[in-house]
Amino acid sequence: MMCSIIPPYLLRHLAGVTDPAFASAASAARASLTVDRPFRSIRTGEQTPPPGAAARPGLLPPAIEPVARTIYDAGSLELLPGTRVRGDGDEPTDDPAVTEAWDGLGHTHALYADAYGRASIDGRNLPLDATVHFGRDYDNAFWDGERMVFGDGDDVVFRRMTASLSVIGHELTHGVTQYSSNLDYEGQPGALNESVSDVFGALVEQRSLGQESATASWLIGAGIFTDAVQGDAIRSMKAPGTAYDDDVLGTDPQPAHLSGYIETSDDYGGVHLNSGIPNHAFYLAATAIGGYAWERAGLIWYDTLTGGALRPGTDFATFAVATADAASVRFGDNSAEHVAVTEAWAAVGVIARASSAS
Repeated sequence: MMCSIIPPYLLRHLAGVTDPAFASAASAARASLTVDRPFRSIRTGEQTPPPGAAARPGLLPPAIEPVARTIYDAGSLELLPGTRVRGDGDEPTDDPAVTEAWDGLGHTHALYADAYGRASIDGRNLPLDATVHFGRDYDNAFWDGERMVFGDGDDVVFRRMTASLSVIGHELTHGVTQYSSNLDYEGQPGALNESVSDVFGALVEQRSLGQESATASWLIGAGIFTDAVQGDAIRSMKAPGTAYDDDVLGTDPQPAHLSGYIETSDDYGGVHLNSGIPNHAFYLAATAIGGYAWERAGLIWYDTLTGGALRPGTDFATFAVATADAASVRFGDNSAEHVAVTEAWAAVGVIARASSAS
């Protein structure tokens, strides 16, 4: 399977550009879509975790141990894993992509281990592997069910994908989802799958920078556009639909409210499009709660993702109720956290606003 960071609609838009100044970028986008297609054609949902791989409900989780990290270099080929270039005990290299991937795996593991007590991606101290320099001018990064894979971008529109920590956290969180709720990758559950990855991708970045919710950018993929692009990132959780507005890439199409939900057969039913709705709900909840978003809002979303209440076909409304229930269990029925979560989902149109009488 493959869960990629750059939406296919964005690459298709770029692939159709006829401006000679962007000819190489258009060619790279077409090639990237060709690379992605075989992966996309083999599945409509998340890969089922191997038996016994994930922590089972009711059993004590394993002790968190130091997790092995290994970085491979594909050498611009489309072969995995590539040549091993850094592992535990090795000296750092002078390759920025290797260093960024190494650090990003570490920051993501640290969020899950330190903030949520999770023993790596699978809950059982799974080693973390990544491959850099995949393909030639490859405009994407993805989780393939076993490892992170990063392209270098075309250097006209996209920079190397390792340049954004939120991208690394996003993709590794697809692994957490794979080993926990196993949300389908289609329609509303697919949009939730993408949103959960955006949520924890943002939290990995915020925690590494020590940012509180009120001052964080809430951007996903900041740093992977070149200066030629009029845009900050590929998505904004704070203001879905505003991440970019560019003559070449077009305008960010994400809705922020259920009234703007996009019915489409493209991109597995708009999983990268409609994720803006639950993304914005999390942003609203986190900023209403305040402080560091990974400490309370993130804990509520983590409890929801791993607590056993979700099913592969969970829709927005069911997920919203599950987060409200998780807030109640963790913080109390009348807590500020519970109120913030329910108000956030009401603000994006997913659930009805509660009566003022209580």
